Amino acid sequence: MREALFVKQNSAKWKEYETIPSHDPDDLAERFVVITDDLAYAKTFYPKSRTTTYLNGLAAGFHQSIYKNKKEKANRFVYFWQFELPLLFKKYRKQLLYSFIFFTAFFLVGILSAKYDNTFIRFILGDDYVNMTNENISKGDPFGVYKSENEFVMFWMIAKNNLTVTAITFVLGITLSVGTLYNLFKNGIMVGCFQYLFISKGLAFKSVLVIWIHGTLEISTIILAGAAGLIMGNSILFPKTYSRFLSLKRGALDGLKIMIGIAPIVVTAAIFESFVTRHTEMPSWLSMAILAGSFLFIIWYVVIYPAYLSHRLKFVETTNETAY
Repeated sequence: MREALFVKQNSAKWKEYETIPSHDPDDLAERFVVITDDLAYAKTFYPKSRTTTYLNGLAAGFHQSIYKNKKEKANRFVYFWQFELPLLFKKYRKQLLYSFIFFTAFFLVGILSAKYDNTFIRFILGDDYVNMTNENISKGDPFGVYKSENEFVMFWMIAKNNLTVTAITFVLGITLSVGTLYNLFKNGIMVGCFQYLFISKGLAFKSVLVIWIHGTLEISTIILAGAAGLIMGNSILFPKTYSRFLSLKRGALDGLKIMIGIAPIVVTAAIFESFVTRHTEMPSWLSMAILAGSFLFIIWYVVIYPAYLSHRLKFVETTNETAY
């Protein structure tokens, strides 16, 4: 293989290794093995080239990272949420966008289906839930369902359910992303029907102020879990220069990191739903403040901050390009 072709096939991988640092021992070891394999190939066929010199330096850096004695578990914990997770959001921005588009489309389908088919809401949400909601509306307390349980019992049930839903959405990515898309479809349709149930009763604005206090974070985590599932599924479908097994391992690990990262957001949404949403009498400005704060946090942490970090790291990419 010509050196130019060798560089072309692998340069993106090498740049990724330098641009997106890792402190995970298994990931470092995996990267070290890959780089040393490439270095061995380069030494065999291009022993005096700049490519070989570059790979030798890269391998030395990984060796130092793996065997350094410094252990900073507390800093590692902070590093994950401050740098590693946001950079994963930046790296997989396309999967995040696809997950958002799919969920939003299914949500709108749920609203339109409920609007033009009187039986659709009952088919999706069930007669018991619809009858209970109608009864609460007739009593003048349309969101009474959020007051039906003790706060702590409700928190446990909701947190458990939402963590399960997001986990399943991610794990189903192993079915070449089909299962993840199905879960996005199912949840999108259900949320759309749920929202239209209140719209049809003339409670559109009030339902947004109440439901989306927790719904903003809750739905965001489903979309993020969908992105994690698509990452794993696409790693099988599109392995690029890796073997399919190695690509799956990398995709599953990155998806799992996202799932670990969004777990606190899932729990926070459950806290809001259990302890805050039930106070339907709260002032509109307070509801809007909570809703807006949740929305701005998601936009900042998932979109704006990762782009900012990536911009800061671009100088590394420029330095890498000069090595060739």
